[in-house]
Amino acid sequence: MLLSKAWTLFEVDKRIEGFSRQTLKAYRLQSLLLIGYFKYIEMDLLDTNQLKEYLAISGKHLKPASLAHRIRFMKSFFRWSHEEGYLSKNQPPKLKNRK
Repeated sequence: MLLSKAWTLFEVDKRIEGFSRQTLKAYRLQSLLLIGYFKYIEMDLLDTNQLKEYLAISGKHLKPASLAHRIRFMKSFFRWSHEEGYLSKNQPPKLKNRK
C-alpha cells in the first residue's frame, strides 16, 4: 500500500477514535513531511535504515521535543499499519528518541 493511501486510512481511523483536531493537525503535518520525503513508495519497501536517514536529514535543525514528536507519530502510524494488516512488519519500534 502506498504511504499516502495508508495515511488517509490512518487519519479516518483516528477521527473515529476521537482524536482531537489539534492532534490530527499535528499528525497531518508529520505525514505530509514523511510522504514528501519518500514520494510514491509502497510501505513494505521502507526499512528502518531509510526511516533513520529521514529522521537524521529532516530532524537536523529540530529541537529534541520536535524530533521526539516526529518519532512518536511514525511509531504510531507504522504500528497501526501493521495491526491493520497493511504492513507485513512493524519497522519503527526500532527507532529511539535521542537523549
